[in-house]
Amino acid sequence: MIKQQNSRSILSIFEAPVGLVAGATYHFRALMIFVKNPRLIGYIIVPIFINIVVGIILYIGLLLPGINLTETIFNNLSLRFDALIAQLPTWLNFLSYLDNILDWFIQLIIFIILLLIIGFLLVQFGVILGSPFYGQLSEQLEKIITGTLPEDPPGLLASLKDIWRAILFELKKIALFLGIGLPILLLNFFPGGSLIATIGGIALTTSIVCLDFFDGPLERRKLKFREKLTVVRRSFPASATFGLICQALITIPIVNFLGIPLCVAAGTLFCCDRVLPKLLPNN
Repeated sequence: MIKQQNSRSILSIFEAPVGLVAGATYHFRALMIFVKNPRLIGYIIVPIFINIVVGIILYIGLLLPGINLTETIFNNLSLRFDALIAQLPTWLNFLSYLDNILDWFIQLIIFIILLLIIGFLLVQFGVILGSPFYGQLSEQLEKIITGTLPEDPPGLLASLKDIWRAILFELKKIALFLGIGLPILLLNFFPGGSLIATIGGIALTTSIVCLDFFDGPLERRKLKFREKLTVVRRSFPASATFGLICQALITIPIVNFLGIPLCVAAGTLFCCDRVLPKLLPNN
């Protein structure tokens, strides 16, 4: 028994670097599947349209006001700083150049954070509104890859249970985000806490993104929310690089309209390849 556990731990050490790279390849593999199976494109036309509409609303409602507010705040700070520099000796005028560089750098960071937030919200709304189409896309992909699908009991009662499970899934994601996200946010107010908060925030959003894009195959097996989180954790580090690539795709404007369906397809490929046969061998 001990030898078996040791062999598994040694095997996981060798698999970790491979998984780290492999997790970032599924998006390209999903793109190739769309190229080889053009009929699958029909399942993403409506979701892309939904993403465009939701994206426009989010960019107009959040990004533009955020940029305007940031510019107003930094313009006021620059005026005060320039007035302070004017009272200092001439040889300290170089501080004004440092101020301009620092302002530009901070505004760039804030802009990227705004894009990350909007991309994250776009995924949440886009996946929910496009769920019927994404569900069919995931089913077709799983059928292409594995040749079979788990049987889903027919009837109105089963459909109502599925709706209730979907609602609970979203509520539990919100609870997870608030329960972990708020303490992480508070770390910024402690010395040295910003770095930990940044790493924790990336880990949290990556986990939630994985939950979103793995949900098709996992939900067809009726896994509980805690079990889905366990799948994300046990498929590390591949799930980490997969989630980071997803975050990059959903952050870039316009690209994210197409990126979300691609991530749904990539998540299904990931589960069929790394989760169903390895982590859920009995499903």
